[in-house]
Amino acid sequence: MSSIPSLERQVWVALMAATVALGAYLHFPLGPVPFSMQPFFIMLAGLVLGPAGGAASMLLYLAAGCLGLPVFAGGASGFARLLGPTGGYLIGFIAQAAIAGLATRGRGEDLPWVRGIGFLLLSMIPAYVFGVVVLKLVMEIGWAKAVTAGALPFLPGDVVKTALAVAVYKMLRRRGALPVPPQPRR
Repeated sequence: MSSIPSLERQVWVALMAATVALGAYLHFPLGPVPFSMQPFFIMLAGLVLGPAGGAASMLLYLAAGCLGLPVFAGGASGFARLLGPTGGYLIGFIAQAAIAGLATRGRGEDLPWVRGIGFLLLSMIPAYVFGVVVLKLVMEIGWAKAVTAGALPFLPGDVVKTALAVAVYKMLRRRGALPVPPQPRR
C-alpha cells in the first residue's frame, strides 16, 4: 500500500509539469521574452508539491522540452532553448518552484495569504536573476537594457500571478483536491 501515495505524487509531478507546458502556450509576445502564464503554474507546482516535488516537476518539464516535445513558449523545443535568450528563465524555474514549495512543504496545510504571497514573491528572484543574466549575455546588451527588457515589464503581472496561485491553492485545499502528503520513511 505504501506505493500508492508515491505513485500519486509521481502523477502529480507529471501533471504539474504538464500545466507549466500549458502555460507556455498561454503567452503573449513582449520583447525578447514572451509574457506567459508559466510563473503561475510554476508557483502552483511548488505550493502543491513542496520544494522537492516542485523542483522535480520543473526538471521533468525541462527534460521534455530538451528531448523535443514542444513544451516551451510558442511550441518550441530542443536543448538549444536553454542556451538562448530565455534559457536563464527556464533554468530558474527549478529554483522558483522549490522556493515556492517552502511555503507549504507539500503537506496540504492551510496557507495564510501573507506567507503565501511572501514566499511566492521570493521564489521569483532566481527566475529573474538567471533570466536577466542569460538574456544580457546572449543578447550582448547592457544590464539596464537586460533588466528593462527581461524583468520590469513582467513584474506587475507576476505579482498578480502570486495572488492567483495562493487563491487556487486555497481552493484546491478546501475541496480536498491536493495530493497525499509524503509519509516519513521508517
